[in-house]
Amino acid sequence: MATAKKRSGKGEGRGAPPAGMLDHGAWFLVLPALLPILVLSVGPLLYGISLAFTDSQSGRTEPTEWIGLLNFQDLLHDTLFWDSFRIGLVWAVGVTVPQFLLALGLALLLNQNLRFRGLARSLAIIPWAMPEVVVGIMWRLVYNPDAGILNETIRDLGLGDGRDWLTGIGSALPAVIVVGIWAGMPQTTVALLAGLQNVPRELHEAAEMDGAGAWRRFRTVTWPALKPVALAITALNFIWNFNSFALVYVLTNGGPGGRTRLPMLFAYEEAFRYGQFGYAAAMGCVMVAVISVLLAVYLVGRLRGADER
Repeated sequence: MATAKKRSGKGEGRGAPPAGMLDHGAWFLVLPALLPILVLSVGPLLYGISLAFTDSQSGRTEPTEWIGLLNFQDLLHDTLFWDSFRIGLVWAVGVTVPQFLLALGLALLLNQNLRFRGLARSLAIIPWAMPEVVVGIMWRLVYNPDAGILNETIRDLGLGDGRDWLTGIGSALPAVIVVGIWAGMPQTTVALLAGLQNVPRELHEAAEMDGAGAWRRFRTVTWPALKPVALAITALNFIWNFNSFALVYVLTNGGPGGRTRLPMLFAYEEAFRYGQFGYAAAMGCVMVAVISVLLAVYLVGRLRGADER
């Protein structure tokens, strides 16, 4: 018996590959997925950061020179950039918060046993499947001051003659925020609906038998299970909305008078309209730093929540 055990142990030792071989094999399997990230994400990011410390411009005949923090010093005194930063925060909060609340209500509705529930779920994600450029063109037609559906409806209801929503000083940003909410709500709905389906029905049934109403069941059963998904999708939505470009570019191109000029759109104009590549890269570095801080706060909150549980 001892001999058999000894042989068995030797056989297991010969069959197990060395730890170093496992590490090399794992890297070999991960490499095909890692290379596109390094080439398409990490590489351009590092190049953009290095560009922020130079005086790179389009059409320049002299060699690009290293100027240190000069671009960042100019950025501190650029009121137009900080105005766009403020507009970006208003846009991100104004889209993310209503987007989450409406998506939560829609997810709760689609989680019920309704007739044609599958069709309703399919229709709910249609805006998500549409490219942002198409969404922008479609909503430009809706907001058209002469023949748009919105102004025609206002006239038919006798509420006035309508207005030019995308070129009005006071109406442009709210009009664009409405489009952002509509375009981004489906992905939030899908994420929340997936979270709702992971809540055991037995918990709802037990709470209902104890006499808990709909609001109390949501507060004590649904929300604690849904909270991690809600925090994750809200953080991601805020980052996506803050970095928005195509939708606002198609709708207003930053107008009127810069009232919808988001930071990403401002950096784009500096780089490709005015050719200030180094200065635009410095703007990008500031935005990356802000997003990194927000991500760090979110991750710390998640880790503290996990420790408390």
